[in-house]
Amino acid sequence: MAIQSPSIDLGGTISVLLGRSGVSRGYWQSVGRRLRRDPVTLICAAILILLVAAALLAPWLGLADPYKTSMLRRLNPIGSPNNLLGTDELGRDMLARLIYGGRLSLFMGVTPVACALLIGGFLGIAAGFLGGRVNMAIMRTMDVFYAFPSVLLAISLSGAMGAGAENTLLALSLVFIPPICRVSESVTTQVRGFDFVDAAKASGASTLAIVRVHVLGNVLGPILVYATSLISVAIILAAGLSFLGLGVKPPEPEWGLMLNTLRQAIYVNPVLAALPGVMIFITSICFNLMSDGLRAAMDVKA
Repeated sequence: MAIQSPSIDLGGTISVLLGRSGVSRGYWQSVGRRLRRDPVTLICAAILILLVAAALLAPWLGLADPYKTSMLRRLNPIGSPNNLLGTDELGRDMLARLIYGGRLSLFMGVTPVACALLIGGFLGIAAGFLGGRVNMAIMRTMDVFYAFPSVLLAISLSGAMGAGAENTLLALSLVFIPPICRVSESVTTQVRGFDFVDAAKASGASTLAIVRVHVLGNVLGPILVYATSLISVAIILAAGLSFLGLGVKPPEPEWGLMLNTLRQAIYVNPVLAALPGVMIFITSICFNLMSDGLRAAMDVKA
């Protein structure tokens, strides 16, 4: 599975909407109206807000202890008394572990993308705006990472550094820096050719001032939309590393690790064993659909 860097057409998304040197307020109002009229994006956003709220408020929801085991309650079916979603292979409450597991799974999905956004975005904007040897050095370095599929690269980095949440976060951050850098460089190169950038240069404005005032406002939108689509990939990769024993360590509740520990239970209670996978699927598809909705709302030609 390789992470693709989509070609982003900024001709309609940016140039039509520029007031003087930045995106007009009317553009963002138009984006907001489009999002409010998109029921799929709104539903996905509501589901994600609910998942995040449940994960953050888990200690105050009156849930069972997600670490407490009981050999007498192993693999209780869904709907059992005091265990709404049953129990796992060690008798731990599945509902509590799924909700607490959402903390780690969402954190492992958002944090690497956020770190990669800061580093890759900075490198991409620098490469796109400065061009020349700086562009060559940065982008050829990023191309080295593209020689490896993202899954293989993540497994290799995690295997080399060892299992653990911290190493998984570092490995995934390194995996996502190249695609974000490439998208950032692409959109910055297009914005650099606009007339208002040339006018700012002719007026004697410094490079830092031009990037801060004239460039960032026009490139952050497409970069953030693309980064949003990577969160679902990060969640799946983090779950896959935990499933392989290269991610979060037991007994921490994490959806990928729960799939691993419940794999033998598929012959006894397949529905129970599939619950962590269902959570991964729902979360990933919501992030993907929400990213598509943001991209469509920002495309003024649609």
